[in-house]
Amino acid sequence: MAKIKVMESNLINKIAAGEVIERYASVVKELVENSIDARSTIIKIELKEAGSKEIKVVDNGVGMEEADAKRAFLKHATSKIFTEMDLNRIMTLGFRGEALPSIAAVSEVNLKTSTGEAGISLTLKGGEIIEESSSSARRGTEITVKNLFYNTPARLKYMKSLNTELTNIIDFVNKLALSHPEISFTLINDDKVILNTDGSNNLLKVISAIYGTEVAKKMIPIEYSDDDFIINGFISYPELTRANRNYINIIVNGRVVKNYALSKTIIDSYHTYIMHDRYPVVVLNIKMDPTLVDVNVHPTKLEVKFSKEEELKEILTRQVYEALSKETLIPEIKEDIFIEPNYEQESLLLARELNEEITEKFQYESVEETPFFIQEESLLSDLEVPDRIPELYPIGQLHGTYILAENENGLYLIDQHAAKEQINYEYYLARLSEVTKDKKQMLVPVTLEYPLNEYLLLMERKELLTNIGFEIEEFGINTILVKAHPAWIRDGSEKDIIEKTFEQVISSGNVSVPKLREDLAITLSCKLALKANKALSKEEMETLLSDLRKCKNPFTCPHGRPVIVHYSIYEIEKMFKRVV
Repeated sequence: MAKIKVMESNLINKIAAGEVIERYASVVKELVENSIDARSTIIKIELKEAGSKEIKVVDNGVGMEEADAKRAFLKHATSKIFTEMDLNRIMTLGFRGEALPSIAAVSEVNLKTSTGEAGISLTLKGGEIIEESSSSARRGTEITVKNLFYNTPARLKYMKSLNTELTNIIDFVNKLALSHPEISFTLINDDKVILNTDGSNNLLKVISAIYGTEVAKKMIPIEYSDDDFIINGFISYPELTRANRNYINIIVNGRVVKNYALSKTIIDSYHTYIMHDRYPVVVLNIKMDPTLVDVNVHPTKLEVKFSKEEELKEILTRQVYEALSKETLIPEIKEDIFIEPNYEQESLLLARELNEEITEKFQYESVEETPFFIQEESLLSDLEVPDRIPELYPIGQLHGTYILAENENGLYLIDQHAAKEQINYEYYLARLSEVTKDKKQMLVPVTLEYPLNEYLLLMERKELLTNIGFEIEEFGINTILVKAHPAWIRDGSEKDIIEKTFEQVISSGNVSVPKLREDLAITLSCKLALKANKALSKEEMETLLSDLRKCKNPFTCPHGRPVIVHYSIYEIEKMFKRVV
């Protein structure tokens, strides 16, 4: 007797529904995307108990005639594509004809729709039409889904808490609103309005509605176009970061997508502007010829592939870098971060003690030991001043760590270690990127001994070391003889820099040459930067600030920590209640 049998259609539908409809958010996604494809300008989503009891989506789209309304619940019935060629130029969010039949197979559905003439109402249960009647002639569609997974109770075991399910829905609707600012979205749960956008096609207003006004104020616009791509949207100032990638919103032809390569490209473009494991807020709309993108690679249609991915990555890198390079990225310190003082006697005594201590710290100290960065001319003396930060005049030093400076715009605090680190970084990166023959022969060559595996790796990178000015040769089984070093290495620090350079080459392994140079510049900049608790003279502070102004990025150190913060005159006067 034959063991292989064709499954019943009811079972097939339930299995297929399990691939498309995973949770309550999946229903919201499919229904709202249908509304967008129907050219709706107003979409309202109403939930009961985070969708576990009921999900209702109402739109003002084109609606459906009676025959189409019935046919829409048939497997693979669609108005989006008809030929294989259509699959190569998809511009709609839905196209497979799987959503409605999958939803109907595992729930109770009521559909009311009209093209503006006589409307129709259909009620389905388990995928079958059980009731049919006429409906109002209001143009658009209203679809209600109840008792999801009533006939597949095992699926309910995998549902998370209602809060988690609601969070998933909110996250997806937020992304849809960001991808379609021209549509008014309203999301309601248990009669409470969670999101409401006005459909004015103002993306910044949508960002404000979702992420808050303060976030919207800290966004930088991006605009670009060429023969293949049109890109517009916003990226956040480096001071505005989040703990995960979820705030990186990439939209392609109106579709929210996940693409690791593009997300990584954007994150990498913030390199040295933000700290490791912090992520920017990004909303980028990318329009392209539909033949350049394949959306038919995953059941959820979130993952896509690009035929010109490398070109797109290069464009994004350049656009993000240029946008950040044009901005003044000094964080403004606002009044509300300060704790309101408690005017009790003990507090007043403590304040007086602190004031005396700070007054002492403000005095310029005469330093007998001159720091290494004053022993030579300014590292960046030959560079043109980019003028990305204003001229600053040092007035003191706090705890041997922060330089206090002023100008007509207020008070500035500069982290002297981070500042020197960034100055060093840009200097060393420029030097390491040059192929130089400008070397200094060592009177006494340095010998360095390594384990055999590290020795072999260094000899493998001999050409790179030669290009940046080192002259090395084998000296025994696992020993390297360094006979010359780059001329830019300062006298007295040769052995230290040579060792640190070689250590970085070893630890970087087989990374690309540009990445190795980057890592090496960061290592040298940090190791040779000023430390905290280092008293500086006024002249030394002036030199440091002058060098900082010549940096391409004077706002953050190579690790993404802020270098400088600003207290405006207005904010200072607000703190002292001189202005309201």
